[in-house]
Amino acid sequence: MTEMMQQITLAARPVGAPKDSDFALVERPLPAPAEGEVLVKLHAFSLDPYMRGRMDDAKSYAAPVPIGGVMEAGGVGEVIASRSAHFAVGDMAFGMFGWASHGCLPARELRKLDSPLPPTTALGVLGMPGFTGWYGLTELGRPKAGETLVVAAATGPVGSMVGQLAKARGLRTVAIAGGADKCALALDTFGFDAAIDHRAHEDARSLRAALAEAAPKGVDIYFENVGGKVFEAVLPLMNTFGRIPVCGMISGYNAGALGGVEAQGPDKLPLLWRSILVKQMSVNGFIISNHFEHYPAFLSEVAPLVATGKLAYLEDIATGLENAPKAFMGLLNGRNIGKQIVQL
Repeated sequence: MTEMMQQITLAARPVGAPKDSDFALVERPLPAPAEGEVLVKLHAFSLDPYMRGRMDDAKSYAAPVPIGGVMEAGGVGEVIASRSAHFAVGDMAFGMFGWASHGCLPARELRKLDSPLPPTTALGVLGMPGFTGWYGLTELGRPKAGETLVVAAATGPVGSMVGQLAKARGLRTVAIAGGADKCALALDTFGFDAAIDHRAHEDARSLRAALAEAAPKGVDIYFENVGGKVFEAVLPLMNTFGRIPVCGMISGYNAGALGGVEAQGPDKLPLLWRSILVKQMSVNGFIISNHFEHYPAFLSEVAPLVATGKLAYLEDIATGLENAPKAFMGLLNGRNIGKQIVQL
């Protein structure tokens, strides 16, 4: 009897927020690896906000998932068959296997996991999200002791990395998070100097007033991963020569079309452009997949901090492939606490 694998595919393009019927759970025969390929049984895979953009048929830096295609994701698992000299049965590997129980990829597209740390750290704190925070802060934020940093989604894997690294470099760190519980985590677990609940503020003006109290010397670095009301609140508080690394705009993802014009409201671009000019700010959008030559430097700095407990991380674990869509929809609404992972 042929062994089977399970995958979750894109059944329909979402209109607004994704719903259950936009996904399908399918069974397919387990593939046999060709020469140079490796077959992996997944233990866990990552859920990340960028995946919402892949569900739209819109031009972006990467092709959308086709209807009927497997939802993409990075995953970790055990090698169960190998036709590569670089991997043996029993090795642990990371690769872009998708939302699936198994995956078969060329060995050159995989990374062997030989760290004593849990394999799931390769999905979060030591994976793409952690690397995004490290690169955006160190290379584009250019932090200096005594400055003030603001980051939203501060208890997520990107924001918590940014905050902890900035704090270690002598900056005042201000977290923006959704809800009192997440604000407490930002302060008690991740060591932020101040935390503001954006849900307690109806508009940008109210949020700005709270931010001004938490950042009395203004904001030198705003790590942008949310957009919307938070960005509107922060922008007037930016100092001259401020830096804004831009890695995401999660507040607009469910609008579809990658947060297109219809989601943006009145045209505020002239005001933004003038602020960038008169304050001589640096605003840098970046796609972290274009910067993986820096990944070894990231690991060499951050992995020892994680191993010794000097850098904290949280993982939110959903169990079972069939529960991935629900966990993903919750992620887009801020229901996760820490890095969202699906365990198989």
